Amino acid sequence: MEARRWLVRAQSRERVWREWRHELHAHPELAYEERRTAAFVAERLRSFGLDPVEGLAETGVVAVLEGRRGEGPMIALRADMDALPIPEANTFAHASREPGKMHACGHDGHTAMLLAAAELLAADPAFAGTVVFVFQPAEEGGGGAKRMVEEGFFERYPVREIYGMHNWPGLPVGQFAVHSGPVMAGTERFRIVLRGRGTHAAMPHLGDDVIAAGAALVQSLQTVVSRRVDPLQAAVLSVTQFHAGHAFNVIPAEAELAGTVRAFSPELFSRIREAIERIGQGVASAYGLSLDVEWDEGYPPTINTASAAARCAEAAVALVGAQNVCREAPPSMGAEDFAFFLQHRPGAYVWIGNGPGEGGCLLHSPHYDFNDELLSLGAAYWATLVTHVLSA
Repeated sequence: MEARRWLVRAQSRERVWREWRHELHAHPELAYEERRTAAFVAERLRSFGLDPVEGLAETGVVAVLEGRRGEGPMIALRADMDALPIPEANTFAHASREPGKMHACGHDGHTAMLLAAAELLAADPAFAGTVVFVFQPAEEGGGGAKRMVEEGFFERYPVREIYGMHNWPGLPVGQFAVHSGPVMAGTERFRIVLRGRGTHAAMPHLGDDVIAAGAALVQSLQTVVSRRVDPLQAAVLSVTQFHAGHAFNVIPAEAELAGTVRAFSPELFSRIREAIERIGQGVASAYGLSLDVEWDEGYPPTINTASAAARCAEAAVALVGAQNVCREAPPSMGAEDFAFFLQHRPGAYVWIGNGPGEGGCLLHSPHYDFNDELLSLGAAYWATLVTHVLSA
């Protein structure tokens, strides 16, 4: 009954929330540039009677709501706010007005859903304890969650648990996916530089062919996952960049390759790193070249706490029924910086169905748009989760 009550209240406000979401979509901002977005969020939080704190991790916004049923634990709900450097291909009225930028991952919807939940809960804080609403900047590669942690988020807000949610194209609207354990992969980036003697393209025998070596290395790296990783373990190695030369008649002295590795365990990352460096050195030696490998740690794996995931599933079941809550969905090899929060506190990160992903409407596609049908459902889920976890 409680979940249904939240959903009915949410549906009565959906038209306004759609306007919020469309405003956010039309004015996307990249990592650590979310000033207009942060001001929009803070203004609405104040209208609910909350006192938002701005500026954590530069553009983050945090607000606290005390329940009216007495003392209890403190939990946090998090939404990400940043957009992507992608030119939008959509032509609807709320399409991006910022050239080269768009909300291609639904963070406009995540922000709107959490704002909506804050409005619902502030109007009826029927729980025992405290909710912290976290509007985080710079999820898309900027590590905003890590920066919030480093700037003292957990010292200032000593939450017991933290929860996150992401829309998921391909999962029907009205369904949730909840993982007990790994939900998103960790990621590391690599940069490989091959160096030799450049030469005229008409006289290849006088130099070293870094392009041929680079091509051979790309092919050889395909064996790392297929032959060095247990087939029952998930891992991805993708070479995504190959830069060499500037002239059609010069074999350059240097070639650079770059890419990403995805996995769920530190041990597997270590094994893949060792294989990449060993294969790289072997190829470089065979071609008479030198080789340097640089690593940039990205995001750690997002691994849900089983008990927190169970609470998420219970809230989702109360809202949409057990048949619409998937507990067996495979984890994604995509990465998510919510993982930095989960390194410090228990919590869980769930997927809410965004509907079909046809017609290019997939995450990070220039045709993507968040499905407004999720707004009332997502807000009701957040409110149900809070009153479930913080029951008196």
